[in-house]
Amino acid sequence: MADPPGEGAPAVNAPLIETARLRKSFGRLAAVDGVSLGLTKGTLTAIIGPNGAGKTTFINLLTGMFPPDDGTIRFKGEDITRLPSHERVRRGLTRSFQIMNIFPTLTVRQNLLLPVLSRRGRTHRAMTRVEGEMEAIQEAEEVLREIGLWEQRDARASALSHGDQRLLEMGIAVGAQPQLCFLDEPCAGMNPVERQGILEFLRRLSGHGGTTFVIVEHDMDVVFALAQRIIVMNQGQILADGGPAEIRENREVREVYLGSEA
Repeated sequence: MADPPGEGAPAVNAPLIETARLRKSFGRLAAVDGVSLGLTKGTLTAIIGPNGAGKTTFINLLTGMFPPDDGTIRFKGEDITRLPSHERVRRGLTRSFQIMNIFPTLTVRQNLLLPVLSRRGRTHRAMTRVEGEMEAIQEAEEVLREIGLWEQRDARASALSHGDQRLLEMGIAVGAQPQLCFLDEPCAGMNPVERQGILEFLRRLSGHGGTTFVIVEHDMDVVFALAQRIIVMNQGQILADGGPAEIRENREVREVYLGSEA
């Protein structure tokens, strides 16, 4: 008979990350109002809802940008409710932002080296000569090929198109080899060609199984094209939670948010 798991070890089928009665208010506004939720490894999940529904605040709580007023957050069975964001990154939880979050004066390759060197505890080498960091360089170059920016590897990040800058930002997020990655409006401001590139990128990475993605997105074409699970928030609470077909047919969701877009 196998030995039982140690005390505090997560169950085999436990959620990758879960919240219990999570709350965050700004003045009298309850941005996140008692959310209890689990996100499963390997399931590409979308969080949607009208403006002000609490989506970004919820992600900010999970990633350590805001402290919660109440409730708990557990990642891989560990209570991370009060951990700072950089400690969550070290444990395998990363994110991208609505506002572009790249280093515009660095080259594309240097941008990708930063998360790789950081994960290896070698961040101080990022702005100096890194020829001795061959494994890190090879890893960063693999990510460059994966996101389709190999040809632009020596260009300054500021010279990339908006869509390619978004791809670079996602490359930075996954360069840390996270187990869970939140993407906040990854297709914002993109034209149809750029958006298709992002969709293909996310499908490829999700198919590899190493990183679980959760996207916050207003574009319903993107949501229904990608997501295996859709969580709908409204007024800081969970309105609906299910597969794409179930969410399409949910009358409350249609009335509150989707309307004719469904």
